Amino acid sequence: MPKIAFIGAGSVVFTRNLLADILLFPELRESTISLMDIDPARLDVIHAVAKCMVRENGLPTQIEATLDRKAALDGANYVIVMIQVGREQGFIPDINIPLKYGLKQSIGDTMGPGGVFRTLRTVPAMLEICRDMEKSCPNALLINYSNPMAMLCWAINAATSIKNIGLCHSIQGTTAQLAEYVGVPIEEITCLVAGINHMAWFLEFTRQDEDLYPLLREKLNDPSVYNRDRIRFEVMRHFGHFVSESSGHFSEYVPYFRRNDALIDRYCTDALGGETAFYLRYASALNDMFEDLAKKTASGDGDWALVPSGEYAAATIHSMETGQRCTIHGNVANKGYITNLPEACCVEVPCHVDDKGIHPDFIGDLPQQLAALNLTNINVQDLAVRAALEQNRELAFHAIALDPLTSAVLSLDEIRRMVEDLIEAEKEFIPKLVKGRGAIFTKITPELKTVS
Repeated sequence: MPKIAFIGAGSVVFTRNLLADILLFPELRESTISLMDIDPARLDVIHAVAKCMVRENGLPTQIEATLDRKAALDGANYVIVMIQVGREQGFIPDINIPLKYGLKQSIGDTMGPGGVFRTLRTVPAMLEICRDMEKSCPNALLINYSNPMAMLCWAINAATSIKNIGLCHSIQGTTAQLAEYVGVPIEEITCLVAGINHMAWFLEFTRQDEDLYPLLREKLNDPSVYNRDRIRFEVMRHFGHFVSESSGHFSEYVPYFRRNDALIDRYCTDALGGETAFYLRYASALNDMFEDLAKKTASGDGDWALVPSGEYAAATIHSMETGQRCTIHGNVANKGYITNLPEACCVEVPCHVDDKGIHPDFIGDLPQQLAALNLTNINVQDLAVRAALEQNRELAFHAIALDPLTSAVLSLDEIRRMVEDLIEAEKEFIPKLVKGRGAIFTKITPELKTVS
């Protein structure tokens, strides 16, 4: 049975969800789960939660907990990564400093100043994990759940030999929403979705041979549906296809919806996660959730039922272990899968998984307008990855200066000052970039690795 390491296991929501998914597969119940985090208090809580889940469901799963990453990785077959470097101390400046300049992000973990600086903080830590994997478990599959997904997977592919895939729940969640919008049972729906993480496109949306897009377009004139997802319906109205990420989060990736207060009020205020600085409040709610879980674990009052989360990690592991094929949407290096996006960038495409590995589907060209929207984000991702790998603050500035929302709101001089303020505020987490101590990886090539 496999050893599955959770790196950043103190991410309680993800760890509990993913562990439940694993335990729901009978073939994986004799696995060894190694929980690792750098925060001993959070690790103690999630260790107790995991033991309760196993014990209360009468399972033979072995649960380990350690502060030693190398011990967790030793002999691992799968490594699930869900780290957040610096936690609140790291990301609060990502939101508040741009806000001082008039740039109103909602979540700030994928694009914009928040996404770029999260990349600068996280890539060095991710590469350390990969270096340890190259020594301790070189054939293991790294399953990444950390954001910014595309930039982190791109950096791993550029700088390490580790097989990896990035997994997200936005496509599953959007498919369920679309099924509800058009009133069709989700099990009757078939979708073809491809693009980049948080900006993948529903290229086909069907029930058997019936195209459901006409039914979806009717909802543009139904306020009870349209008002639940204004931004994505507007994107579909003007660009022809529905996008995978929620309206609130997607508002940060394009220049159309957050340039000023009037636009934010019109499109973003009621969108899930659309209000300014939403993530700061969400992080506070997560801390409250953690404290509540800690109390329930200590008192024995928790509910330890195994509830499927819809995440792809457990299904991926199950298929690789058993050969029972599944289909997921994965973030992989673009080895010609989407032909009008750059090679080496990170794309999100359907993937078939079996005991031979992960096999991404060939998509071909996206509709040109959709590829063009993706490219506005890929340009930022490319520069941000290079900035992180080369520890180059000028490339970090260029990445943020080319960000679609940032460049729609701020002048170049304002962006320059904002970037310098962010570097100063986050210097504890990006010391090499601050001190100019040189690259952590210099030869970035378009060579691509497979995930088979």
